[in-house]
Amino acid sequence: MFILTRNNSIANQFLAELRDLSVQGDRMRFRKNLERLGEIMAYEISKSLPYAPKVLSGPFGTLQSELLVEQPVIVSVLRAAVPFHQGVLNFFDRADSGFIGAYRVENRPGETEIAIQLNYMAAPSLENKTVLLVDPMLATGKSFVKSVQHLMNHGKPKQIEIASVIAAPEGIEYIEKNLKVPHRFWTVALDEKLNAQSYIIPGLGDAGDLAFGPKI
Repeated sequence: MFILTRNNSIANQFLAELRDLSVQGDRMRFRKNLERLGEIMAYEISKSLPYAPKVLSGPFGTLQSELLVEQPVIVSVLRAAVPFHQGVLNFFDRADSGFIGAYRVENRPGETEIAIQLNYMAAPSLENKTVLLVDPMLATGKSFVKSVQHLMNHGKPKQIEIASVIAAPEGIEYIEKNLKVPHRFWTVALDEKLNAQSYIIPGLGDAGDLAFGPKI
């Protein structure tokens, strides 16, 4: 598991602003910081992908460079992931993209388990592809697992890279137990835990509302 904040970098500043109540009211800055962290995570993930030599012709001769064998497919979970997705796409700028509409259903009286409703999916073929599944908040992990299960209708990926800004240990554990496709985790920060309502502590609040405004 890759955790970006284990080593100090400018990403600390972007994450701090996402969490800071005095900055969160600036929606444009919130979205921009999600985009910046998406770019940084894309760069880190790019180091783990396969490369092959290619001879290039320049104005003064030829040279050999190591280039990506294949662009990944970027799949994001709407709506909070849109700025984060854009950051990843800025670096993997030839990648195909897919989108999933998944949301948590609040517990009804007497229920303790969080339910995930999935009502939209648009994705290219994923057969034997590397898939970057991006969502800024990895809380329970249930939306990730359910999303992958539905993505299998578009082909079986060879590898799934799960990228988040903030993750909870419970979500990581749930995915490890329930996701049978080869996968790796990439996150900016691994936070302490989930609270009784399955929100990440300390987290940063509702990323979708902070990026785009409250929903009703």
